[in-house]
Amino acid sequence: MKVERFTEDALKEIQREVTGKAIIGLSGGVDSSVCAMLAHRALGDRFVPVYVDSGLMRQGESERIQELFKDIGLVRVDAEDRFLEALKGVTDPEEKRKVVGATFIRVFEDEARKIGADTLIQGTIYPDRIESDGGIKSHHNVGGLPTQMEFAKIVEPIRDLYKDEVREVARALSLPLEISERMPYPGPGLSVRIVGEVTKEKLAIVRKANAIVEEEVNKFTPWQAFAALLGMATGVKGDNRCYGWVVAVRSVTSRDAMTADVQELSWGVLRGISSRITGEIPEVARVVYDLTPKPPGTIEFE
Repeated sequence: MKVERFTEDALKEIQREVTGKAIIGLSGGVDSSVCAMLAHRALGDRFVPVYVDSGLMRQGESERIQELFKDIGLVRVDAEDRFLEALKGVTDPEEKRKVVGATFIRVFEDEARKIGADTLIQGTIYPDRIESDGGIKSHHNVGGLPTQMEFAKIVEPIRDLYKDEVREVARALSLPLEISERMPYPGPGLSVRIVGEVTKEKLAIVRKANAIVEEEVNKFTPWQAFAALLGMATGVKGDNRCYGWVVAVRSVTSRDAMTADVQELSWGVLRGISSRITGEIPEVARVVYDLTPKPPGTIEFE
């Protein structure tokens, strides 16, 4: 792929497709960030980036994204209560993804009405389409979209790119390294790193565990590394028997997320992660390391 040619074509496509005003759901990931910068160049003040704080984001993420994109007019919408209410009682992974996707769209529609926008720009990439169309899982921005939407048009400028190609474009657009090299993060956020129903209490636990895993593993340059909350198990803390959460640690290498292999972390690193999670998060009784490649597993747990 020739980045300069792609960028020129993407700018022309956005200008051709967007005749009025447009918004984008800017998550801070490399995909949506690239689309936001392209749209900002192509449309100027006819474009508004919207960051939805769903309550499903990583530790400190919302504040950092707000700081990074303030110069292009980022609008932050606090919608944690709305997402938690929508997810109440939902345990099926596919339903969970669709609930999150539909809630995002409803929030974007609310924001679009305020500025008179009729077009939604999305950071959908090629693997998202393959996995959604192939029935592997519904990505919140593809198979997870509701059938009825108020937007007249959805524009997806990077729909034919793989993740490594998106990173090339991000570098060419001079996005900061923490965006261009950012670890992939699922659109449904921490909701798909909780097996079963999502609650505020579970989110707080998995958010802390996820921060520890990223902190300990990032120096080994994984494709993706994170923590997931699996269920409950018996443990011992101090001299007392306890019943606490099981946290799974996942760290994989990949090129395009279509396949992935388990990262071979040293025993010392794994023991250190386990010690930190059980020591810093009282509600966690056990930590396990996921050794499953993709396939047969997927990278995320849900």
